[in-house]
This record gives sequence, C-alpha cells and structure tokens, in this order.
Amino acid sequence: MSQFLIVFALYPGVTHLDFTGPHQVLVRTPNSKVIAASIGGQDIDAEGLTFANLTDLAAIERCDVLCVPGGFGTTDAMLDEAFMAQIRRLGAGATYITSVCTGSLILGAAGFLTGRRATSHWAWKDLLTPFGAIVTDGRVVRDGNVFTGGGVTAGIDFALTLLTELAGQDYAEGVQLGLEYAPAPPFERGRPELARPEVLADVKARLASAIAPRTEAAERAASLAVRD
Repeated sequence: MSQFLIVFALYPGVTHLDFTGPHQVLVRTPNSKVIAASIGGQDIDAEGLTFANLTDLAAIERCDVLCVPGGFGTTDAMLDEAFMAQIRRLGAGATYITSVCTGSLILGAAGFLTGRRATSHWAWKDLLTPFGAIVTDGRVVRDGNVFTGGGVTAGIDFALTLLTELAGQDYAEGVQLGLEYAPAPPFERGRPELARPEVLADVKARLASAIAPRTEAAERAASLAVRD
C-alpha cells in the first residue's frame, strides 16, 4: 500500500505554529509521509526560527493532503506566481485541500474556495469574500474536501478533525491524549467577543498597518484568479 502523502506548503513570513501545530498531529497519521516544502526547497525564516532541508514544491508530483499555513507573509505569497502555480497544481489533485489561519486566503487566491464555506483568523476572514468564499464563523470549518482552520492555535483542532477523517475517532483521541492536548488557558479571552475592549482595541491598532496592503493584495489576487 502506498503512503498517504501530506504536504505543508511554506513561504517566507509563515507563522510557525500554523505549521508546527498541525504537523505535530498529522505526522502521526498511519501509513503516511509528511513533507514540508517551499519554492526551490529554500530555507524559510519564521519569527526567529528557520525551517531547512525542505523539499522543492515543484518536485512533488502529487499529494493526498495539501495544507497551507498562514502568516503575515500571506500578503506576498498570494501574489507570488511561482508559489501560487504550485498550490493550484497540487491542490487540483489532492483529496483534501486545507489551511490554517490566513492560509485560507492563499486557497482563495488559488480558486479553491469559490462557493465554499471557509474561515480564517478573526481579523482577516472578511478578506475571503473577494474570492467568492462563504465566510463562516467556526474554529474549524469543513465544506466537502476543504478544511479551513481559524487563527494559529486552531491548527491543532483542525489537524485532529482531519485525523479523525483519516484514521477514525478512536485513533485521533489517542493522539490527542498522547500529546496531552487539554487546553486550559489562563484567560478566556482568545476571541474578539471575549476580549476586554481595551485589549481588543490595542490588538486592532497593532494590526492596522497591515490592513491596507493585505486588502489590496487580496483584491488583486482575486482579480487575477478571475482572469485565470
């Protein structure tokens, strides 16, 4: 029996937990091989960490699962023609097309979210609209073979959801137990509707400088997708 192939597509400026969280779960998928890849196999810097010894995306013939993590680098990645060409190619043949956080914007730019329910990080999910996605609240959203996770830490929940699909609930529960994934945060403030107003305002202020360029990039990527 051939191995089930799971590919994480990385790019400069990826958020490392968007990648490493689900990787920690999915690397335990039975009879599977997990590959981290980038354009040209280039090293990827991610907030002080460097991911090296990566596979060249173009050298991967096919995959069963394509996962695209998010990050501030999404703004440039969804306009990177070489990167997007590989996302479209691999996604077209994948059994499951998936993302974490703003990785869903890349899926949208690749044309995989038209008419699909999808989510993203709370601060950016409305940018899915230009891609024809049906913006949906939810930590993990599934529409057919498309799985999208919310912001950053939702990647672990997404991965356990996908692992349940791939290996069954008993197996997924065992992985969760083995990883002792039993979230008990010191504050129940991890969503904007739960945050104190002053904290929410501060976070929005810190994100403000990224809003215009990312919105412009999303709109441009959407227009390119339509022409394609």
